[in-house]
Amino acid sequence: MASAAFFSTCLLANKNYLFLAPTNASAKGYISNLRVPNLASIVLRNERFVRLRGLVAMVDEGASKVSDDDSRMKIPHVLTVAGSDSGAGAGIQADLKACAARRVYCSTVITAVTAQNTVGVQGVSNVPEDFVAEQLKSVLSDMEVDVVKTGMLPSIGIVKILCNTLKEFPVQALVVDPVMVSTSGDVLAGPSILSTFREVLLPMADIITPNLKEASALLNGMQLETVDDMRSAARLLHNMGPKNVLVKGGDLPDSSDAVDILYDGLNFYELRSPRIRTRNTHGTGCSLASCIAAELAKGYPVVSAVKVAKRYVETALGYSKEIGIGNGPQGPFDHLLRLKSHSQDCHRQRPFSPSDLFLYAVTDSRMNKRWGRSIADAVKAAIDGGATIVQLREKDAETKDFLESAKACLRICRSHGVPLLINDRVDVAIACDADGVHVGQSDMPAHVARTLLGPEKIIGVSCKTPEQAQQAWVDGADYIGCGGVYPTNTKENNTTVGLDGLKTVCTASKLPVVAIGGIGVSNAGAVMEIGVPNLKGVAVVSALFDRESILTETKKLHSVLLGSNVGGT
Repeated sequence: MASAAFFSTCLLANKNYLFLAPTNASAKGYISNLRVPNLASIVLRNERFVRLRGLVAMVDEGASKVSDDDSRMKIPHVLTVAGSDSGAGAGIQADLKACAARRVYCSTVITAVTAQNTVGVQGVSNVPEDFVAEQLKSVLSDMEVDVVKTGMLPSIGIVKILCNTLKEFPVQALVVDPVMVSTSGDVLAGPSILSTFREVLLPMADIITPNLKEASALLNGMQLETVDDMRSAARLLHNMGPKNVLVKGGDLPDSSDAVDILYDGLNFYELRSPRIRTRNTHGTGCSLASCIAAELAKGYPVVSAVKVAKRYVETALGYSKEIGIGNGPQGPFDHLLRLKSHSQDCHRQRPFSPSDLFLYAVTDSRMNKRWGRSIADAVKAAIDGGATIVQLREKDAETKDFLESAKACLRICRSHGVPLLINDRVDVAIACDADGVHVGQSDMPAHVARTLLGPEKIIGVSCKTPEQAQQAWVDGADYIGCGGVYPTNTKENNTTVGLDGLKTVCTASKLPVVAIGGIGVSNAGAVMEIGVPNLKGVAVVSALFDRESILTETKKLHSVLLGSNVGGT
C-alpha cells in the first residue's frame, strides 16, 4: 500500500474484530498485556465488512482497557543509544522516525552531538560519560523498555557503561549497529574502541548489523568483495558472541542487487532486492537496525524482523529517491512516506470548510457505465459545472481499477482546488492520498477512520437521527450527510427522513450538514430553505450523473443553489 502499507498493525480483539498475534506473542506476555503487534497484512472484520488490508486501527474506545486491574496498554518500546545528527538523516533522529513509522515507542540516550548535513560531518562533541549513565538509568529504571538499539558509541567508557547498565536493567533484546564510519566516510569511532566492541558489547548482542566497512574493521581489515566473503564474515563475527549477525551488502561492488546475509549460527539467509539508485541514502543503516529493534519489541523472531526491516527501508528509499534536501552527495530519505504527498498537494493547502459542501457531487459506477463515461470524465464535467466537493462512490468497481481511477480524479480535483473523498473505502483513500472518506452507519466507525487517516483528512458520516449526528461529532467527523430526504433509486430500502427529519437532525447536529437523497433541480431550493444555518449544501447522484450532460445539469443545480438561502460558495 504504497505509503499505508508500512503503517500496518494488528487490531484489538472484541466481538466484531479480529486480533492477530505472532506465534510467540503469548510466551512474551504480549497477549496478556495486549501489546499490539505489527503485521504485514491484516483484515478488519465485522458482520458486514471484510475489506481493509494492511492498515492500522484502534477499534473501540474500550480497547485501551486491558482489565479492571490493569487499565494500561503495554506499548512496544525501543530505547536507542546513539548520537544526534543535526541534519536529522541518521542517528537518534532516524531511529525516532523509523520506530514511529513502525508504530513503536522510542526513547533516547544521546551519546554525542554532531554538526552534520548532507555534505558530511563537520564536528562531533561527545556527551560526558556520567551523563550518558544518568540518561540510561533514568529511562531503564522507569519506562519498561523491551529492546535497546545502539548506534554511535564514541568511547570505551560509554560502551562499558551501557553493558553494565544492561546487566542491572536487562531487556528482551539488544540490537547493535556498530557505527564507526558514517556513510559519507567520516570517522565516528576510533580503532581503540574495536577491542571493547569485540570483547564486551558483541557477546551481549542478540543481533549485530555491520555494513561491509564495519564488518571489515571488526575482522581486522578482512576484504569483503563477494557474497561468499560476506558469509565468511558473518560466521567469524558470530564466533565473537552475538546470537545473530546481519552483514549488509549495500556497498558490495559489481552487484545489481542489494544483498544482505543473516546468520544465526546454524543457517544463512540471503536477502536480495533490486538496488535503488538514489542519493537519498543517509541513515539507512540506523533506520534498518531501529526497524529490526521495533519488530523484536513486538515479539517477532529475528528472521521475520530482519525481513520486515529490509522491506521497510527499500520502500522508503524508493519513495524518497526524487526528494531534494540539501546540496551534498547524500541526502536523507522520508521514513514516514509523507513529504512528497505534501509537496504535491500544493493546490489544496487550506483545511476543510463547511462551504465545500455547497454542491456535493457523488459518482456512481452503474451510471457511468450506462452512459459510457469514465469516472475521471464524469468528475471533470461535474467540477466544470460548479461542483464544490466530489465523492467517489464506486460500489461495483474492481479495487485495482478503482484505485487508478481515484488517482486520475484526484489530479483533476487538486488542479481545481476541489476536495476528493472516497465512499467507504479507507484503503483506497490512503493509497491514493485522497482528501478524506465518507462512511455510513454500517461501515467503518468514524473514529477508526480518523485513526487511520490522521487529523488533517476530511471525514463525513451518513446520519438519519440526532443520536447518530451526536456520535459523529464525538467520533471526530467533519460533517454529516443527512438523508435520504426524498426517495431515491441509488440505494435500496433507504428510509427517507423528509424535510422535517432533515431539520431535526440539523438542529441537533454540532457539525455542518449536507442533505442527500432524491435531490435535484426541482427540489434543491426547498431543501435549502428549511431555515437551519448549519445546512450547507446538497449532495447529488442521479440528478448529475444519470443525465446525458453532467456539465449542463451541474450548472443548472449550481444556479438554483445560488438563488436559495444558502451562504454561497
